[in-house]
Amino acid sequence: MSKPYVVGIDIGGTNTVFGIVDARGVVLASSSIKTQKHSTIEGYIDELYDELTKLIKANDAEDKIHGIGIGAPNANYYSGMIEAGVNLPWPTPIPLAQLVSEKFGIPVAITNDANAAAIGEMTYGAARGLKDFIMITLGTGVGSGIVINGQLVYGHDGFAGELGHVIMKRNNGRLCGCGRTGCLEAYCSATGVARTAREFLEIRTEPSILRNIPVDEITSKDVYDAAIAGDKLAKDVFDYTGEILGEALADFTVFSAPEAFILFGGLAKSGDLLMKPLRNSLEKNVMKVWKGKVKVLLSELKEADAAVLGASALGWEAKPVTAATPAALPTAPAANA
Repeated sequence: MSKPYVVGIDIGGTNTVFGIVDARGVVLASSSIKTQKHSTIEGYIDELYDELTKLIKANDAEDKIHGIGIGAPNANYYSGMIEAGVNLPWPTPIPLAQLVSEKFGIPVAITNDANAAAIGEMTYGAARGLKDFIMITLGTGVGSGIVINGQLVYGHDGFAGELGHVIMKRNNGRLCGCGRTGCLEAYCSATGVARTAREFLEIRTEPSILRNIPVDEITSKDVYDAAIAGDKLAKDVFDYTGEILGEALADFTVFSAPEAFILFGGLAKSGDLLMKPLRNSLEKNVMKVWKGKVKVLLSELKEADAAVLGASALGWEAKPVTAATPAALPTAPAANA
């Protein structure tokens, strides 16, 4: 392979992490810059170029980079644009793929972070060899990437796959960050777990370790720690969360008949506290034709490298992006055997 490496860039609201990755999914080196530091996208790309160039030179990777893949909030795979700047400090839309490609002289492809995670899992992780699966990211929100017949589903406009905003509670549902009520994200994210704990503490009277924490400061980690310590109320929070998530996965199964759901994110590490009620709920609610067929797996990507790996997987088939051809982006890479 004449150019054996790709670069993965994960743009978050606070930090941007980037790294050099080989074809086996090994992150050779990585670094980061502060996203919020720059008031203009031009200044941000200048620092990104300077720091990434240093990393490339230090690892003898000059002229060996095949492409750059970028995961970013509301990044549109088709247009190469960041359409809406959720938690980003710059006016949108931003022609990000074009700007980065012109700066580096390297082909670029972009997508949102959940889709990047799905492509990373398909290329390097638990979904290798799978052609039909759904990636669910359980973090501050709930993200998803849907793969059907080995291809990531983008829809006609590039925004398909927002399963975190499927309505789970039609009546009196919680307000979600998207502006609607009752979304899956409002219940099954790390933020949702903390909200459930606060509700349970308000409406229930039994003792709980969580009552020792100011109610507005309770986090999902606090709920997990309490549940591990045997706290009944905290365990019930995970039962409630797992039940709702299992119902959602049963409904998602009807849509695309995935061979597996792959869970990623801090909440996915809760072990049987979440997985047992989730699997029970999935089997209870899924249509008979799929009972016992759908696997629920955990991501095999190392958390420290997952964002970079997910983004980098896009880089292998990135195409040059110019102002004249803003949508010159690749199809999702086929699963590696």
